[in-house]
Amino acid sequence: MRDGSARANTRALRVHRDAARWFELGEPRELALGELDVVLMRKDPPFNNEYIYSTYILEAGARDGCLVINDPQSLRDCNEKLFATRFPQCCPPLLVSRNAAQLREFQREHGDVIFKPLDSMGGTLIFRVRDGDPNISVILETLTANGATTIMAQRYIPAIVDGDKRILMIDGEPAPYALARIPAAGETRGNLAAGGTGQARALTERDRWICAEVGPALRARGLVFVGLDVIGDYLTEINVTSPTCIREIDKAHGLDIGASVIAAIDARLGR
Repeated sequence: MRDGSARANTRALRVHRDAARWFELGEPRELALGELDVVLMRKDPPFNNEYIYSTYILEAGARDGCLVINDPQSLRDCNEKLFATRFPQCCPPLLVSRNAAQLREFQREHGDVIFKPLDSMGGTLIFRVRDGDPNISVILETLTANGATTIMAQRYIPAIVDGDKRILMIDGEPAPYALARIPAAGETRGNLAAGGTGQARALTERDRWICAEVGPALRARGLVFVGLDVIGDYLTEINVTSPTCIREIDKAHGLDIGASVIAAIDARLGR
């Protein structure tokens, strides 16, 4: 920010379909965000103060006439774990708390549960806990920082063995195929970053129902490119920061999802 104007240190980018030389960067140049048509905000979590400061600067760019995708205020408001809880009809039983007694009671009630932080990605610090697990105390102490940090508990969904599906939403509408991320042998997590393998699959009737429940809220909030995580019949997360899996789905079914995202952005620009 300079005197109320959002500015960026930039380099022109050119990409190639060549694994040995897939991009080139031009010379550094500072410019005002208002000179740009669009900024795509694609910063991986963790969601921390630096991320929040970035959204404030991007909002200033939007005031100067730049379209920011996804909307900066919605990036702040829509935590990827908690935003899903706005659609309880789509979610498994869950609890958000930093109270160890409440988290333990949830585990006793459901027997087999997942504990996870609210601000990470790629399967980081996700724990599965079953009855009699001697590590539950240290897991909860670690995740909650001894009661200082709020986390999420979800009932374990056995359908994870068939994959954690990533459904890509483009201005409230789903791409026709999802990427089912299959956990590696002995793993609970299907995330590709945690060793899972991807299989592109057509959406089920239940998938489409979940998309219809969530889609209008995404569109209204300026969340143009979003990834829904669905295990079995349940929505588990709504990824608004940097959803991936375009390339894997494109390759499997000859699609061009990136072009659909750009078309949706062009529509928002009125062109």
